[in-house]
Order: sequence, then structure tokens, then C-alpha cells
Amino acid sequence: QVQLVESGGGLVSTGGSLRLSCAASGPTSFGIYEYDMGWFRRAPGKEREFVASIRRGSGITHYADSVKGRFTISRDNAKKTVYLEMNSLKPDDTAIYYCAATAPWGTPDRSSWTYWGQGTQVTVSS
Repeated sequence: QVQLVESGGGLVSTGGSLRLSCAASGPTSFGIYEYDMGWFRRAPGKEREFVASIRRGSGITHYADSVKGRFTISRDNAKKTVYLEMNSLKPDDTAIYYCAATAPWGTPDRSSWTYWGQGTQVTVSS
């Protein structure tokens, strides 16, 4: 079983930055290199939506149009940690942000992801 724990959320002003982290753990010999890793978010009154993902192996990244050019996803396989660097934050980015992991392939469809963290709150004030 894979466990994911997010951290780094908080309150920030419009135009500010935050870096979210997702620490992964699992059985002996577990490594996130075996998984696609992703970030989703759920804003108040809305469905959980795709934010970004990074492929196992190739490290190819994919972003939602709403965050492209502002957010960057990265992974450190040795530390079993995935990051989401968020810049130029807007009030519309306010949401609970969730880390996700899956194999073999993760897509923007949340049903394709197997493991989820509990989420971390990001609030952007206007």
C-alpha cells in the first residue's frame, strides 16, 4: 500500500508563491520511480480537477491549461517526494490540493489514479 502525505499549503496573497510537497511511503523496496505522480485540486463547490502530472521514467510533465506557465511539477525519486511549485497565484487557485500516484499511466481523469493523499489547503487572498 502506498501512502501519500502533502504539506506546504497555506495562506498567500495574489501574485505570491507556494511550494507543495508530497512525501510517499510504502512497502520495503517501494519507490516512486514505479509510478506516475500527479496533483489535483478541489475548489469549494467544485469537482476535483487535474492540475499536473509527471511520468515515471521519462519525467514528461503535463499541466492543466489553467496553471500552465505558472505551476511546475517535479519529482525526487531518491527522496520519494513530488513537488508542485506554484507561482503567480490567483484567488481561483484556492482549493484543497491532493497528491496522487498510479501505475502504469495517469491521465487527467481522476479515476485513473489509484492512491491519494489527504490534501493540503491553499488559500489565495485578493
